[in-house]
Amino acid sequence: MALKKSELYSSLWSGCDELRGGMDASQYKDYVLVLLFVKYVSDKYAGVPFAPIMIPPGAGFKNMVALKGKPDIGDQINKKIIGPLANANKLSDMPDFNDATKLGSGKEMVDRLTNLISIFENPALDFSKNRAEGDDILGDAYEYLMRHFATESGKSKGQFYTPAEVSRIMARITGIRDAKTTNNTTVYDPTCGSGSLLLKVGDEAGAKVTLYGQEKDAATSGLARMNMILHNNPTAIIRQGNTLANPLFTDASGRLKTFDYVVANPPFSDKRWSTGLDPANDPHERFEHFGVPPAKQGDYAYLLHIVRSLKSTGKGACILPHGVLFRGNAEADIRRNLIRKGYIKGIIGLPANLFYGTGIPACIVVIDKEDAHTRKGVFMIDAGKGFMKDGPKNRLREQDIHQIVDASIKRLEIPKYSRMVSFGEIEKNEFNLNIPRYIDSQEPEDLQDIEAHLKGGIPKADVDALSSYWSVCPKLRRALFADLRPGYVRLAVDKAAIKPTIYEHPEFARFMTGMEAHFTDWRTKTAATLKALKPGCHPKILIAELGESLLAHYTGKPLIGKYDVYQHLMDYWAATMQDDCYFIAADGWKAETTRIIEKDKKGKEKDKGWICDLVPKFLIVARYFAKEQETITALEAELESLTASITELEEEHGGEDGLFSELDKANKANVTARLREIKGDKEAKDEAATLSAWLKLANDEADRKRMLKEADADLDAKTLAKYPKLTEAEVKTLVVEDKWMAALAAAIHGEMDRISQGLTQRVKELSERYETPLPQAVSKVAELEAKVNRHLQRMGFSWK
Repeated sequence: MALKKSELYSSLWSGCDELRGGMDASQYKDYVLVLLFVKYVSDKYAGVPFAPIMIPPGAGFKNMVALKGKPDIGDQINKKIIGPLANANKLSDMPDFNDATKLGSGKEMVDRLTNLISIFENPALDFSKNRAEGDDILGDAYEYLMRHFATESGKSKGQFYTPAEVSRIMARITGIRDAKTTNNTTVYDPTCGSGSLLLKVGDEAGAKVTLYGQEKDAATSGLARMNMILHNNPTAIIRQGNTLANPLFTDASGRLKTFDYVVANPPFSDKRWSTGLDPANDPHERFEHFGVPPAKQGDYAYLLHIVRSLKSTGKGACILPHGVLFRGNAEADIRRNLIRKGYIKGIIGLPANLFYGTGIPACIVVIDKEDAHTRKGVFMIDAGKGFMKDGPKNRLREQDIHQIVDASIKRLEIPKYSRMVSFGEIEKNEFNLNIPRYIDSQEPEDLQDIEAHLKGGIPKADVDALSSYWSVCPKLRRALFADLRPGYVRLAVDKAAIKPTIYEHPEFARFMTGMEAHFTDWRTKTAATLKALKPGCHPKILIAELGESLLAHYTGKPLIGKYDVYQHLMDYWAATMQDDCYFIAADGWKAETTRIIEKDKKGKEKDKGWICDLVPKFLIVARYFAKEQETITALEAELESLTASITELEEEHGGEDGLFSELDKANKANVTARLREIKGDKEAKDEAATLSAWLKLANDEADRKRMLKEADADLDAKTLAKYPKLTEAEVKTLVVEDKWMAALAAAIHGEMDRISQGLTQRVKELSERYETPLPQAVSKVAELEAKVNRHLQRMGFSWK
């Protein structure tokens, strides 16, 4: 069976366990990633003529395996594997596999490196064939590892990685996906880190574009180079050096090379940006016409480097701290000059705590030189509220990414989210680009109505605020509320009847039925597409097409948000459907079972049953063995009832004086022995009856357990025997209809339930808020006070 993505990830991540403790994540990542790299290039390029990566004789992964257990394994890896491989491919700053301070000395180092190599010997980790061409499962695994390393590296050492979600946004908003690209199209990242952002932009292009990157940190630039190779971009040009002081991409005359696309995630507010550079006499004229950034705030230095590195039609995007939007003095002058030039096309405000090097909120500044002189404004997006918690960091969801990209590319003006801001309005604000000045994303405060608290009644304004529901169900409003006085209504039903009034109302029921039918339409069309999948299909292309079709299908539908529905699809894709599609891409519609064999501490193997990932057992049971399952369910219910009766009997006659206290333990042997003791004793008649009842229940319970075990074993055998008999059509039905579509239907039905519950909860909240007017509350307090005083007087107390 093909290796699942999740299994590949966990297998590689387990490699880190061999290294934890001796060094922090920012260091041990280098060893794991280098081993991944050696394994990959050995599988893919060893013995291949004219390969872009040269594997010197004796420097492949098999040669590394041969070193396992040798006392000088670290030194041999350096000399025979890493050294020759790095020299042949101009890879610098590779980690030292003989460093005793990190890997331990003597046997500790030998064991650690031996175990680490063994992880990569897994036969499933065979990269000689990319089983789903274009989907690059290994590249995704590299990204997975990089994100986990960044998480563990902490604040000071996580900057080598730009979160993949942010990279995907930047790649999309540059417009490279829809542009006419060729091999001559150039993409550049002046602070490329490990190269993830650069690769994401390259992946979006329709052609194999040329990638360029420069990174200041020597070790990280080595990671970037390996990352390019692992993502099948071996010809990408990565150079190591300080981009601002010594930009390494220049033309024949020494001027900065210009590119079609430039993206960057530079260090925030770099206080040493001008080291090695005289900004007033910059030979590359990056600050001419715009201004010199402050000595201890390097954000605009990097942005101006991007502007200077773009062709006259070039497009770019840069991640910067929010301060660049509103800080004054020299930065205000640069900002004003950039706006007047028309170079700033858009601003996207991101949530706080997304990045691994800092917790402060950041923004994406979108640069576009093409037709800059005709630009009339800046398109702004406030996406600061769309995220999920992921451990100590925040993380963008799929729906957040898609909404940002849609709004940016299509220039969608969405209330409280995005709008086009004219240069005139920006000039009135003295060229301050702080997003809250132009987009009020605050949710309206849920105000308390004083008159309603004094006189009772629910404010009409609060009911009007639920207009999205009333537009769908106008008569439902009249069923729930009745006029009380001008501007106020009362609840027309009992508070306990709010939910049934909503759920059973003909308009609401018709709406829910219609939405179910709406999903069924998409389900029917999509099921046909999914059943047509064949080996060699492209899972990433598939999910992109499915996502777009679902979004289009729910566009304009009332109450339910299309991006919320989309998120359910993407969650299920990540959890289950992705692995299934990769399996189909590799092996087709095969329902293969696998035995689960585990070893105990003594090395003895134990059979833990069997599984089938593509077609789980419960799907076979539900479709083919429903009666057998009903029998098992009935037996389980009977067993549960018998167990409860036994427990009830033991509790009734427990305690110190209870008859079961005479027994060391309530079990069949002790109860039977006690019954023999009291046989014929008339005074123990009640005890004998109780113990006999317990014994009958216990025998019945044992009988049901035996029957249940036999029924389970019989069903398991029947189910296992069914798999080889399944036709391809049956497998497709089980996977597409019973598994995928059933799960999505349940998730989207749950979304509809959430919407209806939202209305129920709000109506109930409003009714409870104003159900006791102040005079009534005061009267009630006075009544209770008098009642308390009377009690105190009878007790002989007086508080007056």
